[in-house]
Amino acid sequence: MAARTKSNEFEKAFQQLEKIVQRLEGEELPLDDSLQLFEEGIRLSRFCHQRLEEVEKKIETILADAKGQPVTEPFDAGEMLDEDEE
Repeated sequence: MAARTKSNEFEKAFQQLEKIVQRLEGEELPLDDSLQLFEEGIRLSRFCHQRLEEVEKKIETILADAKGQPVTEPFDAGEMLDEDEE
């Protein structure tokens, strides 16, 4: 359940970050409003980055070989797309 909550928190933070970027790029905002949005965007960006690092470490742990050495393979987005089509 905790993993699901963290995932939901990441998704919400990422969506909020996307909205902030759209507002900063698309609207003419007063300087103070822009600064406030920028600060919130930085906070959300740091949170998302931290969560991604946590997930990456967990994946490396799961994929460790018998000696505990991480087994890494390059990510191929094409493989993910092929699997989704099945």
